[in-house]
Amino acid sequence: MELLPGTASLDETALARAMIEVIPHASALGMELVEAGPGVVEIAMPWREEFVGDPRTGVLHGGVISALMDTCCGAAVLTHPDRPATTATIDLRIDYLRSATSGQRVRTRAECFHMTRSVAFVRAVAHDEGESPVATATGTFTVGV
Repeated sequence: MELLPGTASLDETALARAMIEVIPHASALGMELVEAGPGVVEIAMPWREEFVGDPRTGVLHGGVISALMDTCCGAAVLTHPDRPATTATIDLRIDYLRSATSGQRVRTRAECFHMTRSVAFVRAVAHDEGESPVATATGTFTVGV
């Protein structure tokens, strides 16, 4: 069973874009596909006042960063050359390195670097418009047929 029916023949870009469009929270958070290739996806999310965790500083809440990184990692699994039909998060460890700068969009690049018959292994890095990363993540995802 396909996670996204009718997507088996899509290229990586179209598949990643379809995934973002079908997941309600991804649309609600304004996630946009930047690029996609075999097992590698980059997604951006705009800064919005309703995503702020600390109104005094305008810093984004960690939950929206987590949602961005999780979605990007899942898309990287689905675009892997082995093209699993479905995936779901088993585990996602996020290390927050610094606050994202108020007013700047955040983008995450994820890579599915290893896949077994049942588990995909992914790593990701989130940046705002600065050079140093905001967060890094490593995760495992189910691989469904």
